[in-house]
Amino acid sequence: MTFLKVEHLTKTFTSGFWPFKTSAHTAVNNISFQLDRGEIVGLLGPNGAGKTTTIQMLLGTLTPSSGSIKYFDHDFAEHRIAALKKIGYANCYDRLPARLTVTQNLDIVGRIYGIPEPHRAKQIEKLLKFFGIDEMRNRQTGTLSAGQATRVMLAKAFLADPAIVLLDEPTASLDPKVAHEVRQFIIAQREERNTAILITSHNMDEVTELCDRVLVLKKGTIIADSTPDTLAQSISKVRLSLTISGQPERAIQHLQDASLIYTMQDNHLTIELDENLIAQFLTDLSEQKVLYSHISIDKPTLEDYFLSIAK
Repeated sequence: MTFLKVEHLTKTFTSGFWPFKTSAHTAVNNISFQLDRGEIVGLLGPNGAGKTTTIQMLLGTLTPSSGSIKYFDHDFAEHRIAALKKIGYANCYDRLPARLTVTQNLDIVGRIYGIPEPHRAKQIEKLLKFFGIDEMRNRQTGTLSAGQATRVMLAKAFLADPAIVLLDEPTASLDPKVAHEVRQFIIAQREERNTAILITSHNMDEVTELCDRVLVLKKGTIIADSTPDTLAQSISKVRLSLTISGQPERAIQHLQDASLIYTMQDNHLTIELDENLIAQFLTDLSEQKVLYSHISIDKPTLEDYFLSIAK
């Protein structure tokens, strides 16, 4: 079942006031995609690509210039309140009401979602313990560290057992151990409740681990929609590393003659080249009587793909 369907979504910002508007900037340009039940989809792109603008339109905090958003086959513009009751959201850069305690913040969110008191208290208790913030339940959120506040944000996102969760950089302020636990929690929500999740992140390993599919935004346009592995494999170059044990100057001369990108540190050589050229390259080194050992081949990752499209 399609939980979210976006068609030709566009957002243009203008500066100045009518009739003296001076310029326009299209942050999101005619994008279309869908999010199915139980699917985890990554929304990637360099800073300024339009990720946060897209999330804000999906939440209704920004009005699209054109295009449509449908949740559960209903137009979002016409059924906004009903849709938002089934949507959770977290952004580690948002601020919580500083003078309210952790429990008060979560309780208010539960009331907004209309969760009955007994179930609300049970959900709050469960999430406080899972995210390791039960001991700070009575602390004002203004006194929390960035990582602690992020955990409260994540608890808010999942408090109402939402059908869809929109996560904007959810683990950016968390230490590696807590970030790992959050990723496991996200996977568990998908497996146990068929929750659909749209996530933005600059952590490529995190996206590879979590996401079934990745949408890549660049300058407001979707330039790719595929699996993390397929996107990584679209980069033809691999990194070949080996230790030179004899005739290093001949190896360097050959690399320069072949116009290959390389680094040499002490006797450790790393080269970027197409995977189908590895065998010929090693044969050429042997013919040059260059001795080497400890070979390793690193295939492209999603981060390599991201860097290639960000350039």
